[in-house]
Amino acid sequence: MSRLPFELLLALRYLRPKRTFVSIITLISIVGVALGVAVLIIVISVMSGFDHDLREKILGFNAHIQVFNSRRTMQNYAQVAGIIASNKNVLGVSPLVIGKVLVETQEETNKQARVDAPILRGVDPQAEGSVSVLPKSIVEGKFDLSGHGVVVGSEFARNLGLHVGDRLSIYSPHDIEQIRKNRGKENEEAILPEDYEVRGIFDVGYYEFDTLFIVTSLENAQDLYDLGDSVHDLEVMLKDPYRVTEVKWQLEQTLGNEFVAVTWMEQNSTILNALIVEKNVMFYLLFFIVLVAALCILSAQITFVVQKTREIGMLKALGATNLQISGVFLSQSAIIGVLGVLAGYGLGILALTYRNEFLHFMNYWTGFELFPASIYGFSKLPAIIDTRDIVLICGSSFVICILGGVLPAIRAGRLKPVEALRYE
Repeated sequence: MSRLPFELLLALRYLRPKRTFVSIITLISIVGVALGVAVLIIVISVMSGFDHDLREKILGFNAHIQVFNSRRTMQNYAQVAGIIASNKNVLGVSPLVIGKVLVETQEETNKQARVDAPILRGVDPQAEGSVSVLPKSIVEGKFDLSGHGVVVGSEFARNLGLHVGDRLSIYSPHDIEQIRKNRGKENEEAILPEDYEVRGIFDVGYYEFDTLFIVTSLENAQDLYDLGDSVHDLEVMLKDPYRVTEVKWQLEQTLGNEFVAVTWMEQNSTILNALIVEKNVMFYLLFFIVLVAALCILSAQITFVVQKTREIGMLKALGATNLQISGVFLSQSAIIGVLGVLAGYGLGILALTYRNEFLHFMNYWTGFELFPASIYGFSKLPAIIDTRDIVLICGSSFVICILGGVLPAIRAGRLKPVEALRYE
């Protein structure tokens, strides 16, 4: 004899596949729950992956905090860097010169010169490794900024057809201003740009950074911007990047009103907040798929109660309580919920595991890039399977399935034996 409660045994018996309309509704309910759970798991995991990877790329290439002088360029940056480094939360400090420049490639026999306007970063090669992943992100050549050396992003190099050993002409804003002032004068002098050699190509894994930035030594950047021995700001790397608000307040108190500290969260607040909002909105919108499945369960259970009216009356006559009768139909909803949630979980995890292979397959067969790096900034579709998100999705979906069977279960439990057997 089975040790299962008779409510569960009856629920399993009623759910056996039969060629009836109710069985079709039950199957649709299970498929609906499975699709809702799978889609939720896929979308929320991808959104979490976007948020995580974006933060990693931002924190890897940019400093956690940038400190600059609000009135002028920073002349005594070595002294200020020493004060900042004395903070116990600071891991590294490096000077930075940053700004737009005009770049022109050399014209060759079968190759025309190309022009672009990237952002130039002038860094200290010895200190850059303490505040950035740039020195470790070289995919071609080496991180060599000695002399007139420069390293460029992989997408920037691809767009301009650059390789290690090629030479670039860099016009600084000062050069362009001089050209404009000398234009039309009788004794007009030609302003010749500085020539730089491409020593390395970096790939930090984020399309925007790989497209917009080129890097040279601090001395070269100071010469291009006519800064002398001053810099634009100091890059600060922290031991814990999520304590930036606290450290920012400490640094501003220590350095005085003349200096301003800007955190990575403030610099990227728009896109980070947008991702959080999108993730929450997608969760609520896609959860309606599960609600639709719950309505299918409600419909199926109402039909079950009508079909099993005679059996309910007989069980009541034999001594079954209202709670036991309600338990039969609630058990049916629970079984449908469990099957749907398990199937959705398996389908969602399977889709996440082979997400990039699926993208490559679709790109190959359709000829359309579903996930262009130029728009989203990533070469691969990121995803993070967060246990808390999975528990929330599966748990809430199961509860919704149970709630879908509550009203029919209550109706069945309140059915009186006399009314149920009146026409039998």
